[in-house]
Amino acid sequence: MENISLSKKMILGLQHVLAMFGATVLVPFLTGLDPAIALLGAGVGTLLFHVCSKGIVPVFLGSSFAFIGAIALTLQSEGLAFVKGGLIAAGFVYMLIAIIIYFIGVDAVKRLFPPIITGPIIMVIGLRLSPVAVNMAFYQDGAFNLTSTLIASVVIVTMVVVSIFFKGFFKLVPILIAITVGYIVSMLFGIVDFGPIQEASFFTFHKDSDAIKNLLTMPKFTLSGIIAIAPIAFVVFIEHIGDITTNGAVVGKNFLENPGVHRTILGDGVATAFAGLIGAPANTTYSENTGVLAVTKVYDPAIIRIAAVFAIIMSLFGPLTATISTIPLPVMGGVSVILFGMIASVGVRIVVSADLDFSHSRNLMISALILVLGIGVDAFPIGSSGVTISGLAIAALIGVVLNSILPSEI
Repeated sequence: MENISLSKKMILGLQHVLAMFGATVLVPFLTGLDPAIALLGAGVGTLLFHVCSKGIVPVFLGSSFAFIGAIALTLQSEGLAFVKGGLIAAGFVYMLIAIIIYFIGVDAVKRLFPPIITGPIIMVIGLRLSPVAVNMAFYQDGAFNLTSTLIASVVIVTMVVVSIFFKGFFKLVPILIAITVGYIVSMLFGIVDFGPIQEASFFTFHKDSDAIKNLLTMPKFTLSGIIAIAPIAFVVFIEHIGDITTNGAVVGKNFLENPGVHRTILGDGVATAFAGLIGAPANTTYSENTGVLAVTKVYDPAIIRIAAVFAIIMSLFGPLTATISTIPLPVMGGVSVILFGMIASVGVRIVVSADLDFSHSRNLMISALILVLGIGVDAFPIGSSGVTISGLAIAALIGVVLNSILPSEI
């Protein structure tokens, strides 16, 4: 797959944009930030990440869900300028973690995260997202919907058929083909709303737009804003380890060693600081795009950078963003069912490849707690600050502690 033409790389890049779009613009809608600025932050943030990670890690950065509660509360109580200050501070926390890892060495990180932890964590990353995919695909307003189910089923069948039976370049773009087929079927069912395209302004950042006003708002730094937002970076670091491990497992490389986890977490930090500067949500590595890598088996980081450029262009032109926003939920739900399942399957592959013996109670206890807590716990609130710890982070912490204190079985 090495000699792919630029035109084909652009199509593959568009496929990555479609995978990340829904989640990236959902976060600003939930927090009150601007979706166009979120896309701009994701695109530029991804390029900054690639600079920091020597351009060899095929990762896309998008809006982080971990910061939703803290951003929403800070925006409501103190305003956008203070949110910007808190996010910039979060970026510097990432950078501090990167410096610490640089001096203690990657081996210390690897000892904390052996296969008995990383395998189940990667399964959790995929399975935690499965209810989201199923609800998007088969339900509407909380109730089972036959039309949604039919559309999602067409998308799933299309992805399976293209991935297994098609040849050549078509085999590399099953997601793009499936979305196109699903979109056409959705039009036949009359559920595509073209209103956003007609209402969109051609240029997003014209002089009187809210987007340009938000973009130009200067950051302000207060202790309350920083405390509410910045500490979440410590929690997301654990998720970052899982995401980079997953990405490396899909690609077949150890990105914790090369370019090094200190570089990848630095990339997250620089991207998040830039997001704070312009008023976008904090950035984080996206599992959706790792799922695309698993499906297509095309791992060229340049394609991710092309996707980042597409995201930047989309943020500037309203009709482009609006067009993708008209893709119905059942279509993206059908795609997500397979993408998230592929991520969970990578976790299974890690456990199998490591030849872990689950007849040992130690391995059973560690994996059992990671799986149940990681999937079952949504988020654990810390007081009334709006800061929450995700189930994934709690599961990873418990796994690290148990792996450190439980004796090895012979």
